[in-house]
Amino acid sequence: MVSLLVLLRQDTNRSPMPLTDTAVRNAKPQVKPYKLSDGGGLHLLIQANGAKLWRVAYRFNGKQKTLALGGYPAVTLQKARKQRDDARQLLVDGLDPSVQKRQEKIAARLGGDATFKSLALEYLSNQRHALSPYYADQLQRRLERDIFPSLGRRPIAEIDALELLDALRKVEKRGALEQAKRLRQTCGQIFRYAVITRRAKHDPTSGLKGALKPNGRQKHHRTMPREELPAFLRALDSYDGDPRTAIALRLVVLTFVRTTELRAARWEEFEGLDGREPLWRIPAERMKARFEHLVPLSPQAVATLKELAALPGSDANGFLFPSPSREGCMSNNTMLYALYRLGWHGRATVHGFRGVASTILNEMGFNPDWIERQLAHDERDEVRGAYNAAQYLPGRRAMLQRWAEWLNEIKTSGKVAQISREAA
Repeated sequence: MVSLLVLLRQDTNRSPMPLTDTAVRNAKPQVKPYKLSDGGGLHLLIQANGAKLWRVAYRFNGKQKTLALGGYPAVTLQKARKQRDDARQLLVDGLDPSVQKRQEKIAARLGGDATFKSLALEYLSNQRHALSPYYADQLQRRLERDIFPSLGRRPIAEIDALELLDALRKVEKRGALEQAKRLRQTCGQIFRYAVITRRAKHDPTSGLKGALKPNGRQKHHRTMPREELPAFLRALDSYDGDPRTAIALRLVVLTFVRTTELRAARWEEFEGLDGREPLWRIPAERMKARFEHLVPLSPQAVATLKELAALPGSDANGFLFPSPSREGCMSNNTMLYALYRLGWHGRATVHGFRGVASTILNEMGFNPDWIERQLAHDERDEVRGAYNAAQYLPGRRAMLQRWAEWLNEIKTSGKVAQISREAA
């Protein structure tokens, strides 16, 4: 360890005696810069222009280095000695004083407003390039609702595990156990970012593992039993709520896209609605896997879209389902509540229609790759994912056409006959 630490020594051309305030004050410039030593590596460098600069000479990992402490008289002899002693302690701890000083400067520059809210917003801003706009906004909304009111103005370095647990308990009391768990994870990411940027000393969320209530067995998206599909489709045609909501549900069933992909859809994403190959081009930033997704549209889906466009208040340049909400489009639960209103509370979810379609189309004998591509399941390989955006498009168009026809058949007959394999 001795080789790693400094051997702070006096140069042979410096005074062997410690400096005094008088000596420092009376030191005069010469033609060339010179040094006055105080011992332990601390010396005063007198420049030819009269500037007096405190320096500490030391060795770290076998290399000779110099630490600048500031200029006299702003830094007095007493202050310079204190900084020298602090540097020596860092060396004993195996740390390079110059590196530590540079990190402290960065932390001071970054830490002007080191509250939890300021760090959270800074962290989210840095992460937006890797997140979909919807998900990034969702994280911020959750923090604004459940964390910022109690902890937002607190210095992040002073927040302890009990304070954070108190905020998360309030979320648990609403029954939102999974959301409380996710908030703890998000807060942990923020605290670790604060530690890395030297605005906090530790991550208090590490002490909360096991403290939150378990959310039990994972509940998968409940799929509507196939024998109930005819009754559901008929009920949807006579839905007495907002017609836009009924149309949204119909489009989910016809295209089996995710709820978030449909509710934030914009008219500009639709192409060729009056042509032979109408298409919905969902941009990458709105997709879970962050790849553009192409949805071929059946005639039934096109007719539904035109029905929507004819409703009062439709904006050909905006959202399909506009709303005065902060997001500007239909809320996340609108379709789910409509499903409840239609009588399927606890028996089905909107997302579950994806499972219904997948199961039945597989039974019909359609190519599983077509089905997976239509479901836009995550494609981990970026090159392959970009290529697959349009892959199987003709086959998927035919598949969705048959799906729309089958839905109309069971709605008309009122029952689901045994499914036969009809596709190669």
